[in-house]
Amino acid sequence: MKIKKHVYAHHSSEYEIPFFDVDSMNIMWHGHYVKYLEMARCAFLEEINYTYDVMREQGYGWPIVQINLKYVKPALFRQKIRVNLAVVEYESCIRIDYVIVDVASGNKLTTGSTTQVAVDINSGEMQLQTPQSWRDAIEHYHSFNPNNL
Repeated sequence: MKIKKHVYAHHSSEYEIPFFDVDSMNIMWHGHYVKYLEMARCAFLEEINYTYDVMREQGYGWPIVQINLKYVKPALFRQKIRVNLAVVEYESCIRIDYVIVDVASGNKLTTGSTTQVAVDINSGEMQLQTPQSWRDAIEHYHSFNPNNL
């Protein structure tokens, strides 16, 4: 039995695969998938007004400590994709699950997840709890869901 994760917030971003992201077979190079996760995460952070600039101003760096990807089908040159993200942890770290789909068909192309932790910029110490400023930002996001409904 698979246990369902609680999703605290959702966000989606759409992109078209450009020529410089594909190989000679017109297939997106595997390393570029991480870039699209980052672009979607940055779009989400912009929407909640908690960008990397704000993180730095608050005194925290947020390194990626874990990343996972599963390639299901290749993304192709000029293909329009949607990156759906789901925030599944925000109090001890930022853990986000992603599903990349083809916009036209809805077919799943890739799944993944990232985990980021807060690190005090001055001391270099990893924080065991995310900063209150981060929790406030996500808890005020329009799609925030504190309950597992």
